[in-house]
Amino acid sequence: MRVPFRLIGGVLIATLLTQVTACGSIFYPDRRGQIDGKIDPAIAALDAVGLLFYIIPGLIAFAVDFTTGAIYFAPGEKTAHVDPQTLKQAIGADGKVDNLKLQAILQRETGRSLPLDDPRLIQHKGSVQQLATLGLQPAA
Repeated sequence: MRVPFRLIGGVLIATLLTQVTACGSIFYPDRRGQIDGKIDPAIAALDAVGLLFYIIPGLIAFAVDFTTGAIYFAPGEKTAHVDPQTLKQAIGADGKVDNLKLQAILQRETGRSLPLDDPRLIQHKGSVQQLATLGLQPAA
C-alpha cells in the first residue's frame, strides 16, 4: 500500500523540479550574461508553460532566465576588430580608461552602441604582475 504513495510522491517531486529550472539557462547556457536584447519567443513560451501548471515555478523560471540573460537571443556570430592604436585614444594621461571616449570609439568603429555606463557592467582591474604571469607586456 505504501509503494503507490511513494511512487506518486516521487513523480510529483520530479515534476516540480523540472518546472523550477529555467528553460533558457538549460537549452542555451552560452547566452548567459547578456544584459538586454530581443526576447526569444520559444524560451518565453517554455517558461510560460510553467505558469500554466504551477505559478511559483513558472515565475522562478522567468526570473532566472531574465536575471541570467538566457531569455534573450544571442547577438550572433559577428565579430569586430578595432585597431589597438585607435583604442589608445581612450586612455588618459594617468593611465585610466575614459569610458565615454571608449564608447564613442567603439560605436564609430563597429557601428554598435555598447552600454559601458551600465551599472551592471563588471569591470576587472589588472596589474603589471598579472600581465607578466600571462607573458604579456604592458603597452598602454
